[in-house]
Amino acid sequence: MNFESLLIHGGIDGDEHTGAVNVPIYQTSTYRQSALGVHKGYEYSRTGNPTRHALEKLIAELEGGYAGFAFASGMAAISAVLMLFKSGDKILISNNLYGGSYRVLDKVFKNFGLEYEIVDTSSGNLVEERISERVKAIFIETPTNPLMTITDIAEITNIAKKHGIMAIVDNTFMTPYLQRPIELGADIVVHSATKYLGGHSDLVAGLAVVNGSELAERLHFIQNSTGGVLSPFDSFLLIRGIKTLSVRLDRHMENAIKVAEYLRGHKLVEKVYFPGFKDHPGYEIHNKQAKGPGAMISFVIKKGYDINKFFKGLKLITLGESLGGVESLICHPATMTHASIPYEVRQAVGIVDNLVRLSVGIENAQDLIKDIENALREE
Repeated sequence: MNFESLLIHGGIDGDEHTGAVNVPIYQTSTYRQSALGVHKGYEYSRTGNPTRHALEKLIAELEGGYAGFAFASGMAAISAVLMLFKSGDKILISNNLYGGSYRVLDKVFKNFGLEYEIVDTSSGNLVEERISERVKAIFIETPTNPLMTITDIAEITNIAKKHGIMAIVDNTFMTPYLQRPIELGADIVVHSATKYLGGHSDLVAGLAVVNGSELAERLHFIQNSTGGVLSPFDSFLLIRGIKTLSVRLDRHMENAIKVAEYLRGHKLVEKVYFPGFKDHPGYEIHNKQAKGPGAMISFVIKKGYDINKFFKGLKLITLGESLGGVESLICHPATMTHASIPYEVRQAVGIVDNLVRLSVGIENAQDLIKDIENALREE
C-alpha cells in the first residue's frame, strides 16, 4: 500500500463490529472481565485502550517500526524514552535540540544521575570522539529546531551500532511522510504529535516508535507504570489528523518554498535557514534521507531592527508557541521555545536574539508574504 493510502487505511481501519468507517472513541476507564484473568484484551485504559491502540498501530506502520506508543504530550513521550536509561548513563544530544528536550534533561533527569553532552551531530567524527563507556545513546533532531542543522541519520545509527548504544531520532519536523529514521537504522523515533501529525492546533500528544520487541516490552512497561497516556478522544482526533497529513504537508512545503525565497531577498533579513536551499549546509544529506524540505523556516532579522515592531505588525501570521498547524505560527526562540537554554549556549550555537522561527501554514502564500512585507518595514 502506498503511503498516502496507508495514512487513511493503516493501523485498524474502521470498526469491524458495526461497519463504522472510523475507529470509535472507546471512552471507558475499565473493561468487564468474564472471569478472573479472562478478558477481551483490555483490562484498564492506562494499560491499553482500543482507540489508543489503533493510533499506536498506525504510527508504527507509518514509521516502519515494530510498535508504537501514544503519550499525553511530546515531552511525555521523550521522558518515557529517557526512562529507559539509568543513573550514571550519558546521552549525546544535538547542539540546537528543542528547548524542552534540553530542559527535561538538564532540570529533571540530571537530578537522577542521567547525564548529557551537547555535540554537533552533523559531524560524525565529533560524535565518535565523544563516545565513552558511559554513553548509552545518541539523541538527534534533523533538521534541528530551530537552526535546521542536518544530521546524517544513517551515519549516526551506524556509529551507535558500532558502539552498542541506542540511536533516538526526534522526527517531529519531518514526520514519516518525509523521513523514516527506523528504515535508516534508528532504534527509537519520537514525535510531538501536537504538531504536523495532529495538524490543526487542537490537541497535545506525543508518540514513540521502537524497532523491536525488547524495546517495545520495556517502553510499554514504562508507559503503563508512569501513566502519561493519551486519552481516547485525543487519540481519535490524532488519527483523524493523520489522514490528511500528505495533502497538508504538500501545501505547507509549496508555501514554505515561496516564503523562504521571499525572505532571502529581503534587505532586512540577514540569513535564512531552510533545508530547501541548495546551499543550505547538509542539503545533499537531507535530500538523501528525506523527500522534501519541510515547512519550517528560521531567519535572522537585521541587527538594530526592532523585533517587537515586526511581531506587532503581523496580522495574519500568529505569534505563538508550537508549529505544524494549518495556520502559520511564528515565534521568537530566544524568549519562547528555547528560553530554558542558557544564554551563552544559545549564542554559541546561533540562537541569537534577532532569530525568528516560522511555521508556514496552508493559507494563500501571497497573503503570507504580504503579511511579512507589511510587518518588516524600515523605520
